[in-house]
Amino acid sequence: MASHRITFPASEADIRELRAGDEVVVDGHIVGIRDRTQIRIFDQGVPPPLDLSGALLLHTAPNVRKVGEGRYEKICIGTTTSARMVRFTEPLGAQYGVRAICGKGGLPDEAIEPMRRLGMVYLAIVGGAAALETTQIEEIEEVAWEELMPECLWKFRVRDFGPLTVGIDSHGSSLYHDVQEQAQERLKEILARI
Repeated sequence: MASHRITFPASEADIRELRAGDEVVVDGHIVGIRDRTQIRIFDQGVPPPLDLSGALLLHTAPNVRKVGEGRYEKICIGTTTSARMVRFTEPLGAQYGVRAICGKGGLPDEAIEPMRRLGMVYLAIVGGAAALETTQIEEIEEVAWEELMPECLWKFRVRDFGPLTVGIDSHGSSLYHDVQEQAQERLKEILARI
């Protein structure tokens, strides 16, 4: 396992250096996104008003306080489960150049091949770490599609965000696949002894 510090937006070359199991700390900008936002982009055909090229997307619907026109302060910014949003993985990379997705719980096997081909990774964060994540988000710089609150597009400036674990890398390796495979083998062994 190696440790990396990456500033987002990132290049494909930055992402190709990461391997499943590596630790990553993030600086720069990340974009908060959720189900309704991606449904608007892909099912309703509305282009996102924020640039997603080279982006790290965070699966979130944050708890915030409005402090002015289009301005919000953070209260608690955690992550949500990623698996239900797997169908958006390939188009996010192919159409918008997204480089990384971060959430909890991982993505199923159908994300492995698009991530390999498009130079993307899935970065896992510990579930329940919202209090820590919130301290690592320095500012909410921009919000788009406020009518979808809290499932808007959020542009966060972050520093020392993480540590995150590379759950799926851009070389076809997935910690989630490996764990499932090992669990199935172990289950066969247990059942054979019964």
